[in-house]
Amino acid sequence: MNSSAIIVGVYICVIFLISGYAKRRAAGKAENYILAGRKLTTPLIMVSIVGLAVGGASTIGVAEQAYKAGISAGWYTSAWGIGAIVMGLTVAKKYRRLNITTIPEMLERYYDTKGMTAGIFCQILVQLVIMSMQYVAGGTILSALMPEIFTPFTGMLMSAIVFIGVTLIGGMWSASISNLLNVTLKYAGIIMAAFIAVHLAGGMEQIQMQLPEVHGLDFVAGVGPMTIITWIVVLITVNISLQSIIQISLGAKSVHTARKGFIIGGLIMLPIGFVSALLGVIAAEMYPNISATLALPKMIMSLNPWLAGITLAALWAADVSCACNLLLSSATLYSHDIHKRFINKNMSEKSYMRVTRASVFFLGLLTLGFAITISGIISTLMAGLSLMAAFSVIVLMTLYAPKLCSRESAFYTIIASIIVLICWMMIPSVRILPHVIYMEWIVCGCVFLGTSALARNPIKEDENLRFAKEEVVDTVPASH
Repeated sequence: MNSSAIIVGVYICVIFLISGYAKRRAAGKAENYILAGRKLTTPLIMVSIVGLAVGGASTIGVAEQAYKAGISAGWYTSAWGIGAIVMGLTVAKKYRRLNITTIPEMLERYYDTKGMTAGIFCQILVQLVIMSMQYVAGGTILSALMPEIFTPFTGMLMSAIVFIGVTLIGGMWSASISNLLNVTLKYAGIIMAAFIAVHLAGGMEQIQMQLPEVHGLDFVAGVGPMTIITWIVVLITVNISLQSIIQISLGAKSVHTARKGFIIGGLIMLPIGFVSALLGVIAAEMYPNISATLALPKMIMSLNPWLAGITLAALWAADVSCACNLLLSSATLYSHDIHKRFINKNMSEKSYMRVTRASVFFLGLLTLGFAITISGIISTLMAGLSLMAAFSVIVLMTLYAPKLCSRESAFYTIIASIIVLICWMMIPSVRILPHVIYMEWIVCGCVFLGTSALARNPIKEDENLRFAKEEVVDTVPASH
């Protein structure tokens, strides 16, 4: 058995042992399973958001982009970090004060059932698309790590077993505690690999001299300033409105814990994308004729076998940490907002847990079908994530200007976002802006405000919403 197989085998064993420990903490109420009993500490919030953000797109996808466009591709992960910081500074603690479980729950509470239903559909769809990226990256990593054992397809199957298994066993406790290992492993592995790769390539000056493109080590020119700005806009939008991210903040033990966890996590994310991008740049010099998707795995496999095994296992850990949060939040959307709301309103806690776990299993399998048809990790992701503009408009207006909100606004805003994306993809003449996210923000903002002005059916401000608007001092004791 080679070193890579040993390392991956040990990692899988450890991750399932952690999940077994987490299972005891997730027992009892469904809230323990889907929100960790709202007891996550600042370190667990921090590693959870880093684990979600620094997944396949932020490692394999960034290296793929850097192989073609240079180190500026690292701005993609930095944009995630900026989005997390904005989330922490603005709405993280406000979400925690609303005392909700899902975004659609908020839509039904303050808007209407139609808006909630449309919100469930969009949130699940976007999260399954993101999760499909993790299958693609996971299959690529395992096939590069152990080509004698895995093809890209069988690598995706193995990834599915781990993604689904870890989430099934311990829910959010499993995802968050395992991220303590995953985040440490991925950062240490990527940084060590970059340090050794630069040394083997003869240093940064030698790398710059040998690159086929002048902009290889330019921090802006490769992808261009407009693309960088677009990534930042998209990922700020996502951080304040995607269920899997919101679910992390809702699991915090206090409002200030949620805020600190997101800000620290965002700061930690800022540099790591450029390290992955540097490996992609070096791969472009050393392997100019390979598929861009294989840039990072190929570069790493050229290093010491044990280091290569640790680093690729770390990249696979990045996939695991990202996929588990996405899978759990998608299952929560189904069990909480569809099954409990429309199918069995009076189901027991035991049934709630059983339905959530069954949803984890079946949604995990469904994403395999998506993964088989996907190519171009970051470009695919950006299009799907643009739908979150509608939710961002709704959330920001609800939290900061509820008197300007109408109960009908949420539904029509979400429908408008879907129409904009379809038109953008199918009618080239409507592409008058640099990216669909800008059109989404403009159209969704106009539709929301226009509907509110015409309908004149204001939402009702309850105690939770008024509390979320207040900037009060958190009274939870530090030792609690």
